[in-house]
Amino acid sequence: MTQTPGPSAPLRTGRGLSYLGFAVVVIVYLAIIQLGGRVISHAADIDETHGFVTTHNLLLTLWVPIGISLVFTYAVVIWLGWLQPVLHDDQPVNRWVWVVPIVFAVGIAGAIDYHALADKGLAFTVVLLVGTQFVGWAEEGMFRGIGVTMFRRHGMSQAQVAVWSSAVFGAVHLTNALGRGAQAIPQAIAVSFAGYFFYLIRRVSRGNVLNSVLHGLFDFSILSGTAVVVQQDIYPASSLAILVYVVLAVVLLVRRKHIEPSPSHR
Repeated sequence: MTQTPGPSAPLRTGRGLSYLGFAVVVIVYLAIIQLGGRVISHAADIDETHGFVTTHNLLLTLWVPIGISLVFTYAVVIWLGWLQPVLHDDQPVNRWVWVVPIVFAVGIAGAIDYHALADKGLAFTVVLLVGTQFVGWAEEGMFRGIGVTMFRRHGMSQAQVAVWSSAVFGAVHLTNALGRGAQAIPQAIAVSFAGYFFYLIRRVSRGNVLNSVLHGLFDFSILSGTAVVVQQDIYPASSLAILVYVVLAVVLLVRRKHIEPSPSHR
């Protein structure tokens, strides 16, 4: 993750946001997802193992809490007056970094369990696709949008922004331990790496759109092979998600000194 340090604070428009203020925003965001999701599941008498196996359950356990978190995220963005710096990134990287979204796109295409989705039907597939886009846009809006903008405004270098925004993104996934136990720990570590990859996608695409779309599609591909059928055997191609991480980790480790553009090209 080595990057050339340098000033990264964007043009200061809108309100300021302290570290404590960001922590409060993230806590409210998590409460909407975690507590809201559990309240809905309990009220609708939906077992956790059946949360994503019917269209009806998807609408209740995915669309509702994540949809509310998405609205909350962009309501905060608008209240802060940060729509421009959240949706547009003015800190470019070298063009070869386009390899990151390309590898993600290939991995997503290969990891989708098309047979399982065909068995579930078109309506279910569309609802899952839209629901995972809610996830992508909400998480990228919160952590690569609000989080990155906040860290930059506090004068952090690009390397520091990359590390801290990714670390926070991983840390919040530890709350999944409430339902999954200790297995949430390796998930949080993997998510931290994913956060760094999405951060680079944001910068190379000069905005928060491509990373949001790919984030949602990545989750869609994983869920299609692991959670759409009761006691579903893990789809072998789902391991491509791990391969994506490994390939990108190796490439970025080798090319770590060539991520940032030279000063003459900034």
